[in-house]
Amino acid sequence: MPHPIGIDMRTVAGMGPIDHVRLATDMGCKAVSMGLEQTGQSHRYAPWSLREDAALRREVRAALSDGGLRIGLGEGINGSASIAPDAHAGDLDLFAELGTRRIGARDNGLERDRAFDYMARLAEMTRERDMDFAFEFSPVMTFRNLQEALALVAHIGQDRVSVTVDAMHFFRTGGKVRELAELDAALIGHVRLCDGLLKGEGDYAAELESGRLIPGEGELPLREFVDALPRGKTLGLDLSLPQAGLGVEAARDYLVEVVARTRALLA
Repeated sequence: MPHPIGIDMRTVAGMGPIDHVRLATDMGCKAVSMGLEQTGQSHRYAPWSLREDAALRREVRAALSDGGLRIGLGEGINGSASIAPDAHAGDLDLFAELGTRRIGARDNGLERDRAFDYMARLAEMTRERDMDFAFEFSPVMTFRNLQEALALVAHIGQDRVSVTVDAMHFFRTGGKVRELAELDAALIGHVRLCDGLLKGEGDYAAELESGRLIPGEGELPLREFVDALPRGKTLGLDLSLPQAGLGVEAARDYLVEVVARTRALLA
């Protein structure tokens, strides 16, 4: 299979970062996506914070090194109507300390002109710390589809930003596989992989949390989607798996099957 698999943070439902990394390592994955904290109780997982716990950061770095993994996407650095871009500087420093490859961002529904400026500043700050910057479009955000995301790329500068391509967002906003195949490979940053319905049945924001299916269980043409990607691009599994919230061992047992099924579908 020309594309390695990663485990994005939604898939593990709030699991602690050490267990997340070790789980991905055990399944032969190459990357994880990760935020800096989990506040409040999430299923059976206790709260954790990489912001507050320097010892936990050291343990995460060691676990990543031991497993030959990287944080492929640092999450949670998003647009805000009340927080200036520069307020994210401390979090960007922490992601850089953790060896993060790329920062992912969403506009969070900002007014369009502010979203352009906000993302441009985040891209500049990210590159100052020797990380890549990727922007994610979504039908519930200001930049709703691939073409609108490419307008943002043109504004910021192609050499400073790439696009996170989420399979569910891509197809539900009318994306065609040929559009993906025609993109400059450097424009495709992170890739989120899941299955789902081709047409919505209600609240899309709610569907994003509960309707992200295992590859092969939905209607998305994932084989064609993956074939259109640049060879070697890591596919971050971004799934709605209630089993993952039952604890580390339950998550492990189920994810072994999920990863195997994904690899078989795309082989």
